[in-house]
Amino acid sequence: MQAREWDERYAQRQQWSSEPNALVAELLAGLPAGDAVDLAAGEGRHALWLAARGWQVTAVDFSGVGLDRGRAQPGADRIAWVAADVTTWTAPAESLDLVLVAYLHLAEPETLDVLTRAVGWLRPGGRLLVLGHDLANLTHGVSGPQDPALLHSVQRLQPVADLLEVDRLEQVRRETPAGVALDTLLWGRRPS
Repeated sequence: MQAREWDERYAQRQQWSSEPNALVAELLAGLPAGDAVDLAAGEGRHALWLAARGWQVTAVDFSGVGLDRGRAQPGADRIAWVAADVTTWTAPAESLDLVLVAYLHLAEPETLDVLTRAVGWLRPGGRLLVLGHDLANLTHGVSGPQDPALLHSVQRLQPVADLLEVDRLEQVRRETPAGVALDTLLWGRRPS
């Protein structure tokens, strides 16, 4: 999808809850606050949640309408909102304690490029959290893009995992009103 299409979706209605994804909240709840970027932040639900816990957050998305929805929320003034394409946006090397990439779906080469660059933005010991719709969703789950080229899998994220000390690289189940959705999780840290 292009930025214009996402702008239209966000203009029609709020796309997701204002609460963070439950697994994202579980994994990040115990981390000490630091510097973070939420790539493909959309309406900023994760950025807002992190900022409320003391993180210095940059929310990056190519949808100005989505970012405007985030900017209108309480606590939004604590976040740097950046309208940019995540495939070209960059952060200084070793400047972040956390890179969060939740439900960003690009073709595999672009995904690997973005995530590889993101590892370089992490300070030693900094964390990368990637969560997205799994390829198996097409046959065994619900929700997400229906183009297999845009979906994650453990195998597809392995080249990025090879750059990290990995805590988890696995397919996870998520309950939704429509049924069980399958996601791919990559949770690791940049080696010290």
